[in-house]
Order: sequence, then C-alpha cells, then structure tokens
Amino acid sequence: MSAALQVTAFGLALLSTLFLLLATCTDCWMVNADDSLEVSHKCRGLWRECVTNMQDGVRTCDQYDSILADHPVKIVVTRTLMITADLLAGLALATLVLGLDCITFLKEDPCVKLKMCYGAGVILGAGSILGLIGSVWYAVDVYVERAMLVSHNIFLGVHYDFGWSCWLGMAGSTGCFVASVLLTCCLY
Repeated sequence: MSAALQVTAFGLALLSTLFLLLATCTDCWMVNADDSLEVSHKCRGLWRECVTNMQDGVRTCDQYDSILADHPVKIVVTRTLMITADLLAGLALATLVLGLDCITFLKEDPCVKLKMCYGAGVILGAGSILGLIGSVWYAVDVYVERAMLVSHNIFLGVHYDFGWSCWLGMAGSTGCFVASVLLTCCLY
C-alpha cells in the first residue's frame, strides 16, 4: 500500500511540476482581446507580450526590456514566486525519487527512506504554496486592473481574462499540494 501511494504521489508531483514549469516559461498569463473588432488577440506573460492577428494567424512577440529593468510589481512578484516554486518542486522530486520504496538506494534502511518521502512532501508543500500565491496574485491583479478600467469608464470593448498559463500555474500548484498531502499525511 505504501509503495502504491508513493508512486501515485510521485506521478502527481511530476505532472504538477511540469505544469508549474510550463506556466513559468509560457507567455499567456493575461488575455487581452478586443470584442468589437475581433482583429487581434493579445497575451501578456511574465517574460514577453504576444499579439496574434486573428485573420491570418500571424503571431508577433515583444520581449520585455532587461530582466533588471523596472517592471510592474505583479510581474516581478509572480516571476520570483513561480521560479522559487519550480526550484522547490524539482528538489522535492529528486528527494522523492531517492525515497521511493521501489528504488534500491538505501534499501536496508527504510526509516531513512520514509523520512526522505516526508521531507519531499514538506518541500513540495512549500513550493505549491508559493506557486499558488504567485498565480493567484497575478490573477487578482488582472481582475483589479479590469475593475479599474470599468470604474473609470475606460472599458472600450476590451476585456481581460486569465490566460491558460495562469490556469496551468494554479493547477500545477494544486497538484503539488495534493501530492504533498499524500506524502506527509497519508504515508503510514
């Protein structure tokens, strides 16, 4: 039972970590679409902003200035939290691989392997919380930005939605949290 739970948690953690990495690297955190003309579709991400022409499908991307340049707070905080979550999730996966019962590393000392699984669960939990904070921070800031435009009557048919990268970050963080709970609470 313990080995099956460990492998399940590992599979979930691996998939969720991939989601987190993909969310960090992709550039569609906020979608800005023009409803009135449906001419272009703009995605803003953590690293660049891309515009897709809806008529011919041509996509052009503008890189943000230097990583050290002044950026909005939501981009800087989300970058920091997501990169930290990625690093913690990767460290947790490496620790978990060594702690799995089906791996022959430290086979003669199951107590150490169990502690490694617990440690991986704790690290994965910390990474998942950071990733969830980063994703929700960005989403709330998008919502506030849209609400400010509406309240100032600047809303000209442009709407802001959460992009698929934002949803992927939230899903990856949630999956890492569930894997952490499996490793820390259910592994007896």
